[in-house]
This record gives sequence, structure tokens and C-alpha cells, in this order.
Amino acid sequence: MSVLLFVVGIVVMIVGLAVSIALHELGHLWPAKRFGVRVGQYMIGFGPTLWSRRRGETEYGFKLLPLGGYISMAGMYPPSPRAARDGRAGGGFFATMVQDARAANDETLDGDDDERVFYRLPVHKRVIVMLGGPFMNLLLAIVLFTIMLSGIGVQTATTTVSSLSECVPAASTSECAPSDPAPPAVAAGFEPGDAIVSVDGTRVATFDDVAKIVQASPGAPLNVVVERAGQQQTLTVTPATMVADGQEVGFLGIRPTVEFLRQPLWSGPALALQNVGQVAGIIVQLPVKVWETGVSLVTGGERDPDGPLSVVGVGVIAGEVASADAPVLNRISATLGLLGSLNIALFVFNLIPLLPLDGGHVVVALWEGLKRGWAKLFRRPPPAPADATKLVPATFVVVVLLIGMGAVLILADLFNPVSIFGQ
Repeated sequence: MSVLLFVVGIVVMIVGLAVSIALHELGHLWPAKRFGVRVGQYMIGFGPTLWSRRRGETEYGFKLLPLGGYISMAGMYPPSPRAARDGRAGGGFFATMVQDARAANDETLDGDDDERVFYRLPVHKRVIVMLGGPFMNLLLAIVLFTIMLSGIGVQTATTTVSSLSECVPAASTSECAPSDPAPPAVAAGFEPGDAIVSVDGTRVATFDDVAKIVQASPGAPLNVVVERAGQQQTLTVTPATMVADGQEVGFLGIRPTVEFLRQPLWSGPALALQNVGQVAGIIVQLPVKVWETGVSLVTGGERDPDGPLSVVGVGVIAGEVASADAPVLNRISATLGLLGSLNIALFVFNLIPLLPLDGGHVVVALWEGLKRGWAKLFRRPPPAPADATKLVPATFVVVVLLIGMGAVLILADLFNPVSIFGQ
């Protein structure tokens, strides 16, 4: 049964990743079509096409590997210089790559006067199109975190008594012995179901509030107001003295009821923003983190549990969550949190200002806007559109590095995985 649940968890994560990618690409597609850009393809995944259907001028479909997606917009870059189109471009590996990229881009154009192309959009519209994808991931993460925190809630030890301890153990980590005395809560008349309202005149909202006052009052009588069967009554109890971590603390002998407490609606967005900061910190150190992961893979050392993961690693954790010995609601909540964190990672990663990522296209658009503004300020002729195909060699290097880092993380997740249950 646990193996089946493990597989179910992986499948859920694959479907969640596919949905996240689909929404990311929709974030590009909707504004592009709104601004009149001709979109030839909307594809989820890479590799061979599993299914596709054409609606209007756009082909929609799914490919074999759900590791990404893309939309094919007409005229991502301006037309090739005439020398390149006439085959008179310079030679060399990178020059050939530039020429091939220009040729592929030219195939999406309907002549040099084609108006329904991406590169002719105003700068702010190009930025909107490129940021639409990451924004959808951020929005989805906020929705998932909000469902997790405000729909399901956070598992919290409440002030309601679930049961009483059998004794006052000799130490906080030991079990009851026949000679151990009964806990103070029994003598004071506590009963399961009592809801603690206040302790020593201080109102309490969680069991942690109760524990702090009790632990700070060993041997001191406390008046505890409880609500029982709709009526409030006051119980007087003197916490027993126990030794924990070398210090004397008070002990009552009550166990709390654990419930899911729903959080305010702003908790989801707040958690999303907190995750953005954490993921950004990892991204900044990504080369170092991947290097450390590679070292741990070779040496068999323990991996950083807060380090980067591949899709394989995320799937393994999803499987562990689904097969964990925990209530179903706990596993659903953890899965929602995992999917939310995955979308935050997609949001932050795609904002890296390097081609072929969305952030790189934003930088190109802003650079062109800066040049236009500079020319307008000094009353000079408008500059030619920015030709990002010149950056293809740098893009190639980035892609190779990303593939290399991805391969290291996949191998590490296969042979030295991070586990929610420890190494």
C-alpha cells in the first residue's frame, strides 16, 4: 500500500508540474494574443508531440517530457540583416549559431513589414508578455498557500485538554514507573475536554501560552479558568517540579488537543513572499550549492536539506509525503505546500536576467527602451530594434551550464537523495 501511495504522490507532483507549466505559458500567451502578436504554437513539454490540435492560427499540444513548455511567437527578434539572408555572414561555430537562429526567426515573419510580431511591440508590452509567465507561477503559489493555510489551516496544539498524563516522570524523557506520583492535573480535577481560558489571570490562545506559564511556575499555585460543558470554573493547581535541560520547570500533566486552525487570508501571500526571499537566496548561490551537491554525490556525504533539488528530488519528496504514516489532511496540506514552493522556484528562476529565461528577454526589452529614451532625449533618430540573436553564443553557454547543473542535481537525487525523514 505504501508503495502505491508513493507512486500516487509522484504522479500528483508530475500533474502539478504540468499544470504549473501550462499556466506559466498561458501567462505569456494571453497578453501576447491581446497585443496582437501571432502565436504559432503553445506546447507543454519537450520532445516528440503526444497530442496537438490547431485552433485558429495556434497549435496547442503536449509533448513527451513535462519538464518545461513554450509558446512560439512571430518575430521574437527583428529580421536578419540582408547580408545574413544572402548567405554572406561570417563563418565559425558561434556565427553559424547566430545565423541559424536568425533563419528560424525569419520563418515566423510574414515579410519585413509584418506588424503582428513581438519585436515591434512597445517596450512595456514586451515586458508584460515576458513577465506574464512568472507572474502566473507566483499567483498559483499564493492560491496554493492560501488553501493550505486558510482553507485547511495550520496544525496547532490548542488549549483544549485531550487527556491527562499517568504520572509525573522522574525526567522529561522517561516513562512512568510504578513509584512515580500522579500528575497535579489529576488532583486539581482537570478532565479531558476542558478548554483552558486563562492561567494565573493571563488569557491563553494556544497550548504554548499555557506551557510557558506553567513551566515558569514550578511549585507555585496557579488559578486556571477552564470552560467545561459551557460553564467556566476555576481550578487551583500547583505544577510539579521537573528537570529539563538542567533547569527546573513546572509540570501539570495535561495533553493538548491538536486541531487545524485556519489562518487569516493574508497568510498565503505572506508565506509566498517569504518563500521568494528564501529561494532567491538559493538561486544567488546556485553554482556553489550545485558544486556542494556534486561533492556530496561523489563522496557520499550528507546533502544540505535546504539545497536545490531537481524534478526527480521533488518527486521523491512528494512520494514520501503521500506514503507517510500521517492523517490524509496532513498529507494533502504538505503536498499543497510542496507545489506552492515549486511554483515559487519557477517564478524566481525565470526572473534570472539571462537568456533564454524570461528575465533575459525583459533585460533586452529594457535595454532597447533605454536606448530609445536616450535618443529621444538628445533628439537623435530612433535606434534599430535590439537584435537578441547576437546573444545566441552567450545563451548557448547558459543553456549548457543549466543542463550540466540539472544533470548533477538529477544524479544526486537518484543516488544521494534528500529525504523528509532524514538521510
